Amino acid sequence: MAGLFTWKFLQYRRRAAFQVMGYCLATAKGAAETLKLNMALILLPVCRNILTWLRSTRAKLVLPFDDNINFHKVNCTQTEYIVHLPGIFLMMLFQLQIIAYAIGVGILLHAVNHLACDFPRLINSSPEKFALIASDFDNVKPTFKSLLTGIEGVTGIAMVILMAIVFTLATSSFRRNVLKLPPPFSRLTGFNAFWYSHHLLAVVYVLLLVHGTFVFLVHQWWQKTVRA
Repeated sequence: MAGLFTWKFLQYRRRAAFQVMGYCLATAKGAAETLKLNMALILLPVCRNILTWLRSTRAKLVLPFDDNINFHKVNCTQTEYIVHLPGIFLMMLFQLQIIAYAIGVGILLHAVNHLACDFPRLINSSPEKFALIASDFDNVKPTFKSLLTGIEGVTGIAMVILMAIVFTLATSSFRRNVLKLPPPFSRLTGFNAFWYSHHLLAVVYVLLLVHGTFVFLVHQWWQKTVRA
């Protein structure tokens, strides 16, 4: 992940947009690149077709594919049963936990650098500097409002809100009713809240695709996957 971040960071370090938005842009784009990978990796433990294929390979001799659901659960929220896991499972578990934490860090870096750093620098850039990337914005300098209300801004904000809801309701305190909330907020705890909120992730992945399709500074569709 560090290598992926560095690759994208250096790529934007050499672009004209860097002269306008600086390291804020490079950091946001580097974080976004790691999110693309981690958002895919976090799904692997619950991808049945892939796991079925892996069970037919020699990998089944060393990897506990039949524990995939527990793998995903512990990766996201549970740590209380770690001491009872086999060595190879334990090693993979911590790797997946790192992925889960990396998603959180990636979201934070990407959102904060956009909202608090490179957007303000873009909006307040001089005419000379903005001219370097004016063609990327149809030769019209955007406002903070236009950046937030555009497709990129709306989908980005929506993803952050939905993921915050999902991650919060997936914690042990909410899922097991450990945290006692007064009515009507008590309905936000328990397994049902966890189960139904997890379905919001389907919306998150759709928003992720839309967000990436309308990404700033890149216009060719084939450049919006691993190069955007």
